[in-house]
Amino acid sequence: MQIIKFIIEFILHIDVHLGQIISAYGILTYVLLFIIIFIETGLVVTPFLPGDSLLFAVGAFAALGSLNIFVLLIILMAAAVLGDTANYWIGHFFGEKLVANPKVPIKKEHIEKTKRFFDKHGGKTIILARFIPIIRTFAPFVAGIGKMHYGQFLSFNVIGGITWVLLVTLAGFFFGNIPMVKNNFSTVIIAIVLISIAPMIIQAIIPKFQKEKTS
Repeated sequence: MQIIKFIIEFILHIDVHLGQIISAYGILTYVLLFIIIFIETGLVVTPFLPGDSLLFAVGAFAALGSLNIFVLLIILMAAAVLGDTANYWIGHFFGEKLVANPKVPIKKEHIEKTKRFFDKHGGKTIILARFIPIIRTFAPFVAGIGKMHYGQFLSFNVIGGITWVLLVTLAGFFFGNIPMVKNNFSTVIIAIVLISIAPMIIQAIIPKFQKEKTS
């Protein structure tokens, strides 16, 4: 419970915490950022780690000169692609056993939501899921369970990883230090999170409305 509270507090005040991390660790910050993005996309049990909000925040710090934007983009894109790759192979070799094991904290409803997303969008899910928290973490895992051809998965993985990192990080780079955004950074981060999960909420609500109409 304490870990969840810390993560929520970290996300809401990510600009403050990220500034402290950069001051304390300097160049090692790149390593920490790589690890966070790799774990967020690469381990199916860590969908709660910051993704979009972190990319936006580091982009804003890069605009201030605290981080090198080119080094940052390369490291983050590598982390995103390698993370999804690791997640795919975990799903491929161990997915069914992990889901069936009650000791492993994988919520079956998240797996089901991701499967429905796959049914609707096919292989493009790997690209689209990059912009949706939770599904982003489960998509490569489910692709591995479903034995999607690795060559096809890899192409979607690379396109999705590069697009996600570029769009969100550069959004932070170009807009993160606008006075209105900078002075309301926590609100902007909350908005980013809400916008990210909006497709999931809409997808959950629409079937309920359709059932009510038909009943």
